[in-house]
Amino acid sequence: MPDEHDADRDPDLETTRQTPVGEDPEVVAGRYRILRTLGRGGGGIVWLARDEHLGREVALKRVSGEADAELLLTRGLREARTSAALAHENVVRVYDAFVHEGSPWIVMEYVPGPSLSSLLEGGRALPVATVARIGAQVATALAAAHGAGVVHRDVKPGNVLLTDDSCTDAKLTDFGIARAEDDHQLTRTGMVSGTAAYFSPEMARGEDPSPASDVWALGATLYAAVEGRRPFPDAGNAVAQLHTIARDEPRPPERAGALAPVLRGMLDPDAATRWTAGQAARALDRVTHGRAADDDGGWAGPV
Repeated sequence: MPDEHDADRDPDLETTRQTPVGEDPEVVAGRYRILRTLGRGGGGIVWLARDEHLGREVALKRVSGEADAELLLTRGLREARTSAALAHENVVRVYDAFVHEGSPWIVMEYVPGPSLSSLLEGGRALPVATVARIGAQVATALAAAHGAGVVHRDVKPGNVLLTDDSCTDAKLTDFGIARAEDDHQLTRTGMVSGTAAYFSPEMARGEDPSPASDVWALGATLYAAVEGRRPFPDAGNAVAQLHTIARDEPRPPERAGALAPVLRGMLDPDAATRWTAGQAARALDRVTHGRAADDDGGWAGPV
């Protein structure tokens, strides 16, 4: 049976930061020399590469998946354009996007530190101040995205990257399934976008993603980071997990301390009264600096 305390186990991302490509690295598009594999998952493969024109290291992503070639091209270009348009210090920067040998490729800023997911392996929990600092930065990035009319749709530990092991700076990545708020088309007919464990109750009931569902997903991510487990027990499969999220209340936090009121606001089951990303960012910043979060319009019920 899966370990419900293994808060970081995202099935669609396998981090392999130390995997070398080989003695004779491939050069992509006559410019990007692949050095080693950084990670692979359902959305594609990401390599560390050297841009031989500019002499810098970059993250090079080949977008792939079960969708047909046209959909993959659309997804890849959407991710590149969305990330590039945000231009926020807590969003991984995009440098280039192109088609090579029939596949879309994205050239991104290389973030040398670990993902939040890798830090949570084995049910590890992080200190309250560390989680608050990470959360404040990601919430600020989401507030910028929402202000630009973009919903991320897949906020989770695997998509939060840290610039180094000190966890001082965090960046949000993978806007591959992000869409404008008024674009409700699924990534593929009958296919659920995002990771089920971080779905909001309204998304679990089949409603469209929204800024509020992004806030829930970040709240669930921060809950996992400070508690060492997700808000809901592992139900064994995605369908059962969505049923649990739609029906039940999250488990009360035991280690959250000053983060507890922030989690209440972000994990409000009612999307209409759930905190915005901006409210969450302000409260998380207060916790980071040792001040009370103050219930900034959050849910009054237990988490």
